[in-house]
Amino acid sequence: MKNFFIKKFLLYWLPVIVWAGAIFFLSSIPDLKSGLKEDFLLRKIAHILEFAVLTFLLFRAIFLDRPFATSIIYSLIIALFYAFSDELHQLFVFGREGNIRDVAIDSIGILIVICLCYIKNRK
Repeated sequence: MKNFFIKKFLLYWLPVIVWAGAIFFLSSIPDLKSGLKEDFLLRKIAHILEFAVLTFLLFRAIFLDRPFATSIIYSLIIALFYAFSDELHQLFVFGREGNIRDVAIDSIGILIVICLCYIKNRK
């Protein structure tokens, strides 16, 4: 029984923690702006992708023990909370600024994964 919980943690929850840590680490890097238009677009796409991956990992871990609808709601709430806290964290990083617009951009990635999970579950 103990091995089951260790395996479950390593396969499902550790990736969530590592990915959230990577997001936190990237948010801790001072002033990533280069001023190039392409750089702006690339950073926004990165926001969408990093929170899409986080949402998928959360859903995958939560869905092990919870019904589908509950897993969707929990994944959505936790990912949105983390997006908000990520921007709050950036307020305290030199050269960075927290921006509610970035939470909205993060939400695009979150909602894409939520919709894909819903569509896959309907089949």
